[in-house]
Amino acid sequence: MWVLGTVAAVAATIAAVQAQSGAQPEVAPVLQRQTQELLDAIASGDRAPWTRHLLDGMVSTVEDGSVKTGGTLIDEIRPLPPGITGTIKVTDFKAVRHGNVTITTYVADEEEGYFGQTLHAKYATTDTWLQTADGWRLAASAVLALRTDPPARDLPDATLDQYVGVYTLTPEITYTIRRTAAGLTGERTGRKPDVLKVELADCLFVPGQTRLRKIFQRDAQGRITDFVERRESWDVQWTRQRQ
Repeated sequence: MWVLGTVAAVAATIAAVQAQSGAQPEVAPVLQRQTQELLDAIASGDRAPWTRHLLDGMVSTVEDGSVKTGGTLIDEIRPLPPGITGTIKVTDFKAVRHGNVTITTYVADEEEGYFGQTLHAKYATTDTWLQTADGWRLAASAVLALRTDPPARDLPDATLDQYVGVYTLTPEITYTIRRTAAGLTGERTGRKPDVLKVELADCLFVPGQTRLRKIFQRDAQGRITDFVERRESWDVQWTRQRQ
């Protein structure tokens, strides 16, 4: 009896620690399954999983930055139109439980067939689930579209040479573009050189810096005068030094 009592006490202690410190083993699989049901229903236009799994008053910040209620999200679910297909897979799923609340994070990996062409996107998502008498219900969600580098293009050497030069932000801060056998590099004062790739003519980017573009501007004679470093809709101008 003493041994059984000791085992029972230890088991109760472990269960209490699990409940307080993180996701219990049974929670993550349930919420991952429910999350996948929600994403599968988007392509099929099935509103039933969303009606079943959403908490009344649920709110979501979607990838364009707008905030929508659960009712709005449900109203927007419709079957995809002819010519468009899609699948969304839940990846990198993690869950942390705090009492009757569980926070989950995952990446929604989307592949879309668009009139014979294939599009691919990933969305980092954080969800808040509340345990109710009817099961786990989604109370809040925040979605962030993950950026990737655009395809790089080749330009003739003579065109690449046009970007070479020193560009000034302030008298102390410059950006020097050079051409090597491998292509273009750009070096800001006090920093290591970056590889520069071409997205389009007069639009360059640094691989891995997905929010930034360097957009070159020309005068009436077609000569490059400067470039703007564009972060979303905000520009920082760098003026080309006269040669």
